[in-house]
Amino acid sequence: MPRPVIPRRVWFNPRICYFKPAGMPLSRLEEVILSVEEFEAIRLKDLEDMDQTKAAEKMNVSQPTFNRILNSARKKIADALVNGKAIRIEGGFYTFARGRRWGGGRG
Repeated sequence: MPRPVIPRRVWFNPRICYFKPAGMPLSRLEEVILSVEEFEAIRLKDLEDMDQTKAAEKMNVSQPTFNRILNSARKKIADALVNGKAIRIEGGFYTFARGRRWGGGRG
C-alpha cells in the first residue's frame, strides 16, 4: 500500500491565476495547468533563489519530491512559452502555511 500523500505547504496565494499570449483569443488557445504547489516551487527556487533543501523543508516535502515538483513546473512553463499556450494556476493538494485553509485540489 502506498504512503498517503502529505499536503504540500504553500506560503503564497497567487493573486493572478491566468496568463496568456497577447493577441490570441482565448477560444483558440490550449492551456497548461500549473498546480499551486508547482507555482510555489518555482517561486521559492527561481524567484527567492532558495536552496532546494530549504525550499523542500518550507513546503513540508522531501528534497527529491521538491525536485520532481520543480521539474514538472518548469516543463509545463517551457511548453507554454515555446508552443504559445496559456498557463492556468489551479488545483493540487496543499495547505496554506499558518493553517489558513486547505487547497484540496480547488486552488
